[in-house]
Amino acid sequence: MQYIETEIKGVWVIEPKVFEDARGYFMETYRQEDFDAHIGSNIVFVQDNESQSSYGVVRGLHYQKGEWSQAKLVRVLQGKVLDVAVDLRRSSETFGKYVAVELSDENKRQLFVPRGFAHGFAVLSETAVFAYKVDNKYMPSAEASIRFDDPDIGIAWPVAKEDMILSPKDINAKSFKDAETF
Repeated sequence: MQYIETEIKGVWVIEPKVFEDARGYFMETYRQEDFDAHIGSNIVFVQDNESQSSYGVVRGLHYQKGEWSQAKLVRVLQGKVLDVAVDLRRSSETFGKYVAVELSDENKRQLFVPRGFAHGFAVLSETAVFAYKVDNKYMPSAEASIRFDDPDIGIAWPVAKEDMILSPKDINAKSFKDAETF
């Protein structure tokens, strides 16, 4: 696998080696020792999650606060999304900045999002199946969201606003200025 650090320290794109032949393909999606060597050995994934969404669904920007913060390793099993990580670490030089990466079943890329980030994605294909590992369990009382269209962040979503499908939670999320940060 190739590990590529993005312009925001701690956020990594991981590109697997894919072996294809007439039968299909094979690839490793995760190897602890390689992950530790590139990203760090203090991350232990405790849960895998999966979601399925239709074109135009925007999920996020979500995070968990305090001791329930989560690091995530995300990928797309079917379809295509624009995946976004927003730096909420006040001490960071990139506080309030974001990284956007296209993840798809074709490019087979993964994105590692460390603790201290809000995360979200927009579905760009007819449907998408999204899978992710987290290093901390979900705690409803620690859940938080920032508006997907917050002007202080300025994410350039590739889905027209009138085509977006959003949950009530995401429509009513806090602004970046009012969000609890790290």
